[in-house]
Amino acid sequence: MHYVYIIHSKSLNRFYAGETENVTERLIGHVSNKNKYTGKAKDWKLVWTAELPDRKTALVLEKKIKKRGIRRFLVDIKFKF
Repeated sequence: MHYVYIIHSKSLNRFYAGETENVTERLIGHVSNKNKYTGKAKDWKLVWTAELPDRKTALVLEKKIKKRGIRRFLVDIKFKF
């Protein structure tokens, strides 16, 4: 299984979308400064996730979310933030 996830940093007021096999491990990586973009904050919280059957499908959804804009995507699915 693969997952597409969205995390949010309150201090930066930013969202980040990604794809992974292990959401928990990936979130630890974001919080521990291993990513150039997300390393700017330590308060990343998981706000949305979707389980998909394979990496190819997950990458398609991740690209769709990023192209639409993460905030707009969350509004489209009526996510409350």
